[in-house]
Amino acid sequence: MAADWTSALDRARNHAPFLARALERRPELAAMLAEGRGDDALLAAKSVDESDVAVALRRERLALALVLAIGDLAGAFDLPKVVRELSTFADRALHAAIGDAIARRVEGANPAGMIGLALGKHGAGELNYSSDIDPILLFDPEMLPRRERDEPGEAAQRYAREIVRLLSEVTHEGYVFRVDLRLRPASEVSPLALSINAATSHYESSALAWERAAFIRARACAGDIAAGEAFLDHIRPFVWRRSLDFGAIDEIRRLTRRIRDKQSGPIAPAPGYNLKLGRGGIREVEFFAQTHQLIHGGRDPSLRVRGTRAALDALAATGRIGADDARILGEAYDALRIIEHRLQMVQDQQTHSLPAGDALDNVARLHGLGHGDELLDYLHGHTEAVGDRFDALLDEERISVPRNAPHIEVAEAPVREVDPDIAERLSQWSDGRYPSLRSPAALEAFDVIRPALLASVASSDDPQAVMARWEFMLARLPTAINLFRLLEARPGLFDLVADCLTLAPPLADELSRRPDLLDALIDRTALDLPGSVSQLVEAMQRSERGDDYEKRLDRIRIVTGETRFALGMQLIEGAQDPLDIAAALSRTAEAALRVALDAASEEFATKHGRIEGSEMLVLGLGRLGGGMLTHASDLDLIYLFTGTHEGESDGARPLGATLYYNRLAQRVTAALSVPTAQGALYEVDTRLRPQGNQGPLAVSIESFERYQCEDAWTWEHMALTRARVIAGSEEASAKLQEVVTSILRRPRDPEKLQADILEMRGEMAAHKPPKGPLDAKLLRGGLVDIEFLVHFLQLRDGKGLSPDLGLAIEALVGAGLLPHEIVEAHGLMGRLLVGTRLLAPDLARPSDAAAALLAKLSECDDYAALEAALDRGRREVADAWKIVFGEKLEID
Repeated sequence: MAADWTSALDRARNHAPFLARALERRPELAAMLAEGRGDDALLAAKSVDESDVAVALRRERLALALVLAIGDLAGAFDLPKVVRELSTFADRALHAAIGDAIARRVEGANPAGMIGLALGKHGAGELNYSSDIDPILLFDPEMLPRRERDEPGEAAQRYAREIVRLLSEVTHEGYVFRVDLRLRPASEVSPLALSINAATSHYESSALAWERAAFIRARACAGDIAAGEAFLDHIRPFVWRRSLDFGAIDEIRRLTRRIRDKQSGPIAPAPGYNLKLGRGGIREVEFFAQTHQLIHGGRDPSLRVRGTRAALDALAATGRIGADDARILGEAYDALRIIEHRLQMVQDQQTHSLPAGDALDNVARLHGLGHGDELLDYLHGHTEAVGDRFDALLDEERISVPRNAPHIEVAEAPVREVDPDIAERLSQWSDGRYPSLRSPAALEAFDVIRPALLASVASSDDPQAVMARWEFMLARLPTAINLFRLLEARPGLFDLVADCLTLAPPLADELSRRPDLLDALIDRTALDLPGSVSQLVEAMQRSERGDDYEKRLDRIRIVTGETRFALGMQLIEGAQDPLDIAAALSRTAEAALRVALDAASEEFATKHGRIEGSEMLVLGLGRLGGGMLTHASDLDLIYLFTGTHEGESDGARPLGATLYYNRLAQRVTAALSVPTAQGALYEVDTRLRPQGNQGPLAVSIESFERYQCEDAWTWEHMALTRARVIAGSEEASAKLQEVVTSILRRPRDPEKLQADILEMRGEMAAHKPPKGPLDAKLLRGGLVDIEFLVHFLQLRDGKGLSPDLGLAIEALVGAGLLPHEIVEAHGLMGRLLVGTRLLAPDLARPSDAAAALLAKLSECDDYAALEAALDRGRREVADAWKIVFGEKLEID
């Protein structure tokens, strides 16, 4: 729709006395607007020829208010443009006021050490048409310009008072902004400007929940902006906490309820309705977005946006809220803000309440409607949509593990009578022995979940062991409030925790060490498989400005640990096929390796530079190469580099190619395996490299190929059948994969190959016997024997050369080299292997509940059927062994 400047000017003159007066005071702008030259008028409004800062800002403010209002009414300037222009003017005004206040005291001084932080709508770039600003003023005592006799604190307060006066004092030119400094820490008793150290101490120790919400939209906007950005970086953990803080979220809800309770006006659009604070109003859209940001923003940096519409869109993009909710709330937000601006245009007053009678008709006509009832009808649909969604948020049940998530039905043990010793032991938790349970709030939260917790422990197969895991977790927590409130708020999550503690000892131990892993189960996607390798890489690479190498490594560990834990929970909940879990674990490890290589390479290059035309590649073997890891798998890696040994790096401390890449390989290995504050990731095994532990950690591709062709043993070529390039450029990876394939396709003596393989398997059987009746890997007729069969045929016939063992088996069956029964046997044993790593890590028969679950995961009706299927599968492998090798395989 074309802009209607004539109608806008008429409505402004007839229905907005403030705008009518402004048009009279600035006839040159009125003329531009009448001609439809809105952008020219906007540029002219910002061009004020006046040396007095106070006068210049007031004149600019009046001109901007006029041009933006007429452009808005004409339909030429949309809401984002209007609020952006108002916010950037506030930035300029506050910056100019800080500079002028300091220069008046210290001639020629720059505003170093004096910081203006924008909060609220100003920080979000969404400032109202007629709004105050809510900055926080900070200062650095070491950097603040001042007279020699002035103490830093005294100088800062003097500057703060002058800043407020310059902006808010009403003169014959008007005013610039009303300035509200009450968002500063402890505003009742604190000075107008705080030192950076005092502010840091407050936010790290005693800040309230609403202050966290306020800082979601904070930014450094004036004065010493670099120092302000550094301060915000420093307190980022205060705002964006990695662990979910249900206490803070509850506080936000209580704050909203108090706001609603204090509203004495109508709850739906009518005279007296408050567009900002009423039910379904502007504040509720903002709180809806901010509450979700507080929950998830510490874990997902993509949600750390300041604007309300931007936050809603980000939440929808990540699946935290529905796309329809984001759209409806966003459209309502824009509509309410526009009408709010119409109210404020009338007399340049910071009002949010709908007037009555003729005044309401006047606002409606300013907006282009016929009368007030039309305006009320227009608003009602929007406020009702917002109010319904915010009511649901206050009674929040949606931000949780889905209650309809797949949950495998296993034979449940009957609820046992509570052991008096267990009940007594549980009651002793509140006697002060655990620091996490000493505060009144923690004890109150514990009392609420105590009955459910006791029932969960009593129903387990080993109550004493479960109690020990709970106590180990409590001993490590700084506070148990969040954990208990989380379990109270999410009963479905309590079930998951109980399953974790009773069914999967490795997961239980991990949760005891890192209770924050529970946060990974809050998302509605908790029981969904993770995305592609590239999506996981993106999640691991998300970093903040100023993050150093160690923080980047911690990010890898956080995402990897949470993903592995979530996959473990998916397994014990029966939400996914174990083979899909194994593939997802492999994607996760591949992503972690790629990001670790990139981070280590960048860090290494800062000292040693790079070698032109050369790069590192990483070859994955074993289960990583085959894309089927378990929760207990290590990573079999070979580090290689392109180019020759003669290369040299171009950094301040240059290194030759071999030394360069060997040291870089050490860094990558350390990045994956050395524990940090966020734990360790993987055990890395590099013994499959040329010459094993006696050889260099990284070799050139040329050396690797020469070794494989001239010196490698048969077992090394067997290992190479599962080799896959995990990290490296696309071009170099393709060339390396060609090298691997050419090595595997080399002609071989079938008799010598068979003799070597049978000898190796015999030695392996003698030195690595099975660890229990569920050892699907080492039992004769198990996975190792399947692998030896497959690798022999791959090397002998050059067929089925896929690192994915399942695909290789299918190809060999299709070629008539293996019986079809091997496909089913391999699937059964693969699922069993993945399941036992969590449910039966000692490879003995687990508890009844875990045994039933293990059977279901292996696609068997019960544990007896699993035992029979495993025995049948092993005999089918033995039959294939007899056909291929002409040798009997002894099956117990």
